[in-house]
Amino acid sequence: MRRFQIVGSRVIKTGIAIFLTAWICELLNWPPVFAVITAIVTLEPTVSDSIRKGIIRFPASAIGSAYAVIFIALFGNSPITYTLAAVLTIATCFRLKLHAGLLVATLTSVAMVEVIHSNYFISFIIRLGTTTVGLLVSTAVNMFVLPPDYTKEIIQNIRDVSKQTGNTMEKILQSLLNEDDPAANQPGIDKLDKKIMKTEKLIQFQREESKYHPLAGSDKDKFQLAEQKLHSLRMIQYHLMNLMNMPAQTFLLSTEKQKIIQRAAALLIHHLRNNAGYSEEAHREQELQLRRLFWEGNVSAGKETEYPTGFPPDLIVLYELLSIFTLAEIYHRQET
Repeated sequence: MRRFQIVGSRVIKTGIAIFLTAWICELLNWPPVFAVITAIVTLEPTVSDSIRKGIIRFPASAIGSAYAVIFIALFGNSPITYTLAAVLTIATCFRLKLHAGLLVATLTSVAMVEVIHSNYFISFIIRLGTTTVGLLVSTAVNMFVLPPDYTKEIIQNIRDVSKQTGNTMEKILQSLLNEDDPAANQPGIDKLDKKIMKTEKLIQFQREESKYHPLAGSDKDKFQLAEQKLHSLRMIQYHLMNLMNMPAQTFLLSTEKQKIIQRAAALLIHHLRNNAGYSEEAHREQELQLRRLFWEGNVSAGKETEYPTGFPPDLIVLYELLSIFTLAEIYHRQET
């Protein structure tokens, strides 16, 4: 349902921007097609993006229009005109680093070839005018009509990431304790990384949007909390990657001590999957048992064995788990 709402707001804003742009151009007796194209392309996820890229797209469109007028005057409506107008527009925009305006400028230069037959200078001025209308209308619509708000999606994504982190951790630890190759869980780590990156992008959007629509009160607090929680989950993923990249080795811990690790990991996984079921007392109790086990360190440290990583696998697993326990406590403490 959330996705349909987001798509719906974008579609509604696009429709409004198109209507207002075309209406203003009709009032000015300007052809609306170029303005409409600009309005559609300029409607960005945030107001900040719309303004920043709009500043780039205006000179880029002017370059495309200028090339179109020049080559129409030289070669008329011919294949060479389309080619030169498009290629030189792309090359010039690329050279001037107007990358955000390259598409609009190229479309403008090519589309103008078909409609300009005389009054080249006036046509050039009108194209700049229609581009300006499209930029201003799309930016205004983005700012005042259903302003972007990604807070709810960010919070939901973080819950999903937390649950997915628990599932990935369970698979990696099962592989390690069963002496299988943990690298087989790479798809799970990649999927988790994509979800975190997507959420980080939404946070970036919301941060940029706050320049024009500042969050206040509880919404601001929720957003700041979401940033902190996602950082904790990103660090947990880092430690999971360390576990996954361990080579398959034989654990020298006794069965009893392996069960301590399994119980602690099971609680950790449960808390990540079910945020509401977090128990601080149980969390610290299991963490304390892991710490005792880690500092004993004599189960495998005294063995005359060459390890691929240079360290006994049980100590590496204990270290990474303790790191995750600390991060998970921070994560849940932020919630409370």
